[in-house]
Amino acid sequence: MKGSKPKFNNTSVLIGAAFIMATSAIGPGFLTQTAQFTEQFAANFAFVILISIIFNVGAQVNVWRVIGVSGMRGQDIANKVLPGLGYFIAIIVALGGLAFNIGNVGGAALGLNVIFGLDVKYGIIICGIIASMIFLSKEAGSLVDKFTQILGVLMIVIVTYVAIKTQPPVGEALIRSVAPENPKLLLFPIITLLGGTVGGYITFSGGHRLIDGGITGIKNLKEITKSAVLGIVIASIMRILVFLAVLGVVSKGIALDPSNPAASAFKSGAGMIGYKFFGVVLLAASITSVVGAAYTSVSFLKTLHPFIEKYEKHFIMGFIIFSTITMAIIGQPVKLLVLAGSLNGLILPITVGAILIASKRKDIVGEYEHPTWLLLFGILIVIIAGYAGVMSLSNIF
Repeated sequence: MKGSKPKFNNTSVLIGAAFIMATSAIGPGFLTQTAQFTEQFAANFAFVILISIIFNVGAQVNVWRVIGVSGMRGQDIANKVLPGLGYFIAIIVALGGLAFNIGNVGGAALGLNVIFGLDVKYGIIICGIIASMIFLSKEAGSLVDKFTQILGVLMIVIVTYVAIKTQPPVGEALIRSVAPENPKLLLFPIITLLGGTVGGYITFSGGHRLIDGGITGIKNLKEITKSAVLGIVIASIMRILVFLAVLGVVSKGIALDPSNPAASAFKSGAGMIGYKFFGVVLLAASITSVVGAAYTSVSFLKTLHPFIEKYEKHFIMGFIIFSTITMAIIGQPVKLLVLAGSLNGLILPITVGAILIASKRKDIVGEYEHPTWLLLFGILIVIIAGYAGVMSLSNIF
């Protein structure tokens, strides 16, 4: 982002990149999905979380390293691999990001509704204004870093409190993480979680933030990898804590409210304070996702025209404002979110596939030697994600 080049040190950008990726992954869908699957599979869901974390590492580290070493954004790499592919990816990622952002704005408004009882329509407008204002600053890059870090830590602290209050069977969860009762039944949730944490724009959010912060090249490879792993650790800690908080409730035989499973788990586990805390977590998760989705989607569109690059911050604000207005007018665009989820599932094998081809191209990565184990791991993820993407699309039709 112009105006956000290194006036602050590398550590700030590296941590910021990790948090923008992690908080982009932790949205309202993340909370609902984790609660629903925990109620459905109980302690066995620990196995799903463990497998999805391992796959997450494979996808993220592949993408971050190739983007970091080449100093090129995802769409520019794709254009080098196959002319025109980058433009296609940029448009699809931006459309998926826009659809998710409409849902994220709605999630943030619901968070305000839970905390203050504020009318959702007013909440939508307030959240849209707050998210847009970040990009008015000359130091928008460092402001995004600080914003996602503060809210990311706040979420972890609150969910830790609720997880302690609900007293989940941690021992059983640990056993089931490596020895689930019916592994075949867990294939669908594994695929769903993979798309939700590395699909679409999410994988690229941190890598693109590093490029904007000027941290690229082989000399920074160690730091780039550490930043990727930190982002995965933050998102994974949050997933595990939400899982444990909900597990503590469902293991006592309490049924969750299907209209808002995560909220009802927090309320059952920690009373009215737990419910209000859920509102804070939902608000923080949603608004950081609004910022991450808008920032990353526009970073993909920058390549389409120099005009977009010149007025990047204005386009990001426009992206957020459009999402806000759409949410205020349409209300709950559930079909849009379902379609966006499926698009994300289809984007993942294409983007990671392009990155894997690029990892062996000297004209993209120079003298960098991409580890064979990472390449093979990436190929496995492309196959699984490709299968999942086709399945999710056929479900829509």
